[in-house]
Amino acid sequence: MTEKVSLLQRPQSISIRFLPQYVSNHIKSIIFQFVPSDVSGFLVSLLTGDKSTLPDGLYAAFRRSGIAHVVAVSGLHLSFLSGLVFTLLGKRGKLSAIVMIPLLFFFAAATGNSPSALRAAIMSSVLLAASLLRRENDKPTSLAFVLMLLLLFCPFSASSVSLQLSFGSVAGIYLVSGPLHTKWMKNLPRWKSFPGTLLYRLCYFLSGTLATTLGALLFSTPLSAIHFHSVSLAGPLTNLLTLWAVSATFFVGLIAATIGMVFPPLGSFLGWLAAWPARWVIFIAQSISHWPFATLSLFSGYALVCFLTAYGVLLLWLFSRGKVRPLIPLGVLSVSLLAAQLLPSYQATQASLSATILDVGQGSSTLLLSEGKAILVDCGGNEGNAGDIAADHIQAYGISELDALVLTHYDSDHTNGVSELLARLPVSRLILSEEDPDKELRDRLLSLAHRYNCEVEFLYRDDMVVSFGAAEAKVIIPMGAGSSNESGLSVLCSSKGFDVLITGDMSTNMEKRLLKYRQLPEVELLVVGHHGSASSTSSELLQAIMPKVAVISVGYNSYGHPEDETLARLKAAGCAIYRTDWMGDVTVSMPRGVP
Repeated sequence: MTEKVSLLQRPQSISIRFLPQYVSNHIKSIIFQFVPSDVSGFLVSLLTGDKSTLPDGLYAAFRRSGIAHVVAVSGLHLSFLSGLVFTLLGKRGKLSAIVMIPLLFFFAAATGNSPSALRAAIMSSVLLAASLLRRENDKPTSLAFVLMLLLLFCPFSASSVSLQLSFGSVAGIYLVSGPLHTKWMKNLPRWKSFPGTLLYRLCYFLSGTLATTLGALLFSTPLSAIHFHSVSLAGPLTNLLTLWAVSATFFVGLIAATIGMVFPPLGSFLGWLAAWPARWVIFIAQSISHWPFATLSLFSGYALVCFLTAYGVLLLWLFSRGKVRPLIPLGVLSVSLLAAQLLPSYQATQASLSATILDVGQGSSTLLLSEGKAILVDCGGNEGNAGDIAADHIQAYGISELDALVLTHYDSDHTNGVSELLARLPVSRLILSEEDPDKELRDRLLSLAHRYNCEVEFLYRDDMVVSFGAAEAKVIIPMGAGSSNESGLSVLCSSKGFDVLITGDMSTNMEKRLLKYRQLPEVELLVVGHHGSASSTSSELLQAIMPKVAVISVGYNSYGHPEDETLARLKAAGCAIYRTDWMGDVTVSMPRGVP
């Protein structure tokens, strides 16, 4: 009998190189063990920067309410850590600095060495080293020095969104937060006994928090507009209401995770204690995120122009040093922001039918709008979260409810954003194919629909017509069975002679059946099947429907999509070809009233 020998052996000790990651993983396991399940994912994300542990929809709520930075490890977290160490060591300044410098880099490594974490660690270390060496604490010079170090080490980090936001936030804080805080505190009553009172300390904390928040937003706001096409208007208020709770959650949670390693009962108690401020943060973020004007979405050209006007006026006022009366810029600011919210809503009501193929990477999600009503066909992709992307677009038009969500088939690149979408928006009904080779995924979708009170309809015998606004979407039953692609739905949406055809990942054989059993019109827009695969979008289909515009929903992939063969067929058919990987979101529309 041959003895089996294992080739894998557990090491006797952990290499110091992997120690930060080991500690991070151990902290995660301790938190999940001792912290209540409703907040454990948030606490793990707060301490380690691992956003994958957040419940569905929570990160979107943080982003809309303006506190997404609390789960992206940066200077905020390192300031919490520094405060904890200085509190424990008392007034021993030099000892605290000596302990903090290696601890900062260890913490940054344990959280993944993101550019923002490294920026904060290096800069804090420079400032601590300056105090040890009795050098002048020049923050702008330190910030420039840190940027130089990061770019020397990795020049490509300049393109990192987190690095840009991190440096922008710190630069804004250094530039305006101090003067704002000082000015506001000077305007407080000058009673002799007032400075030592609890009310004075509260005013000091609130003005400092607000000044820091506004400083951080000064340069990070336009960066968010450029990279994420949205700006949180509720950020200052949310930060004001939650910063104390975020700090308490971090302190108590970190202590709970540390003590829980050696004394589980006390760790469990501290974990229970940390859950309460964490619940407050989640409650405030989720509540404010549902406000209709919590976030300004900038997908519309109208909204972008109005936002830039408002932001320009605000900057001019800030740097005018009192030469301009505040009533004038505040009036312009209010009107511009209101117009940025209302004009996209007006735009949505003026289209008889418009189709926006969303840039979700390698995946598919098509938003159909008609006179202020909306349906979505598919919701999946590998870039960002398709549910968040779709919800951002829908809410940008002032639409608060989705008339229908149609999933052509069950592949993850068409469905993996559904949970986020349902968490953010009411959906009247979910339309699915009865054919399903993946029962587990279908059960998960049904569970989500039940949780969010969404009606589910399966199609397997008859087509369904969904009316919304001035348009009708005909959802066509599967043309075959077997694989997910062959058993998928297709959608023909029409309004006053403007037609859009979406075939999902339908193969050429299924396209031939579609042409045989359904009468298809000539279409203005074809959402190209299967991300431009050569096995879809046959010449027969193109000759039958003669599309004027063809849009390929595609991102980075290893399949070679879109394939040259498909592009050649589309070119031969005379289509205007657009690709989401090159052009981002693509919108094709027919204005209201056009015959």
